[in-house]
Amino acid sequence: MLPYGDVPCFFSFKRTGLSNGKTKGYDTDVLKYDRIGYWSEVKLDIIRKYAQAYSTIMAKQGRFSHVYIDGFAGTGEHISKNTGEFIPGSPLNALAVQPPFSEYHLVDLDSAKAENLRSLTAGQSNVHIYDGDCNKVLRKDIFPRTRYEDYRRALCILDPYGLHLDWEVMYDAGRMKSIEIFLNFPIMDMNMNVLKRNPENADDSQVARMNSFWGDTSWRDAAYSTEGLLFGEEKTDNEAVANAFRDRLRKVADFAYVPDPMPMRNSKGAIVYYLFFASQNTTGAKIVTDIFSTYRDRRDL
Repeated sequence: MLPYGDVPCFFSFKRTGLSNGKTKGYDTDVLKYDRIGYWSEVKLDIIRKYAQAYSTIMAKQGRFSHVYIDGFAGTGEHISKNTGEFIPGSPLNALAVQPPFSEYHLVDLDSAKAENLRSLTAGQSNVHIYDGDCNKVLRKDIFPRTRYEDYRRALCILDPYGLHLDWEVMYDAGRMKSIEIFLNFPIMDMNMNVLKRNPENADDSQVARMNSFWGDTSWRDAAYSTEGLLFGEEKTDNEAVANAFRDRLRKVADFAYVPDPMPMRNSKGAIVYYLFFASQNTTGAKIVTDIFSTYRDRRDL
């Protein structure tokens, strides 16, 4: 597991049948815990470090209520492939941040996972759990509670497993001016199901998913040449698609600052997704750029 440095971890929750966080003796078949590798732990580390900085700055300013939102919160914890131990996910890491966020809004489509979150956070009145489609819950129930004119600000984590996020969520977050986002941009899913093929031969349902995530059909211009084939080498293609989406976050969703995204890889070194950050705040963008650079410059990655 990655070192946590000076950021505390939330290990005060209770789980029966475990010893020192090991999964042995605990029925992991009841819930489908994600077994995560090194790069997923890197992502958790990046988000945790920024959440700590964000909450510290907001608390010092004293003018705003600041909210933590997770649209794909899962069970709240994962199993490390490296150690076999339970490790906290982003929601539990956020709950460990001091000074704390004013509120926490955690969403998952899986009712069993949402119930696990309720169990882990029982007794904390500022934690709100939703079991439902985040594409609806965020826009209808949560984002309206973070309006700019109400002096409320939010950090929102959007970490879907694939193309299960609608553009309208990202668009609303940008236009509200009060919400910063971390976004999993699932380039491998896109490549496997849509971009690696002639667009005319791709499955209609996959194309529809791509359109919903992107917000329109302009992804075709970013991904295909005039002959309908992917251009250049794979790395260039991935970067071209990611850069086109970065432009959409800035020019269409109206985020003022969208730093170069962090490529996240699998054990073979292939890029699985890009981790985007988007904000209206130059300070936040600078902090994230510095955090991203720390990991880009590490030789063990």
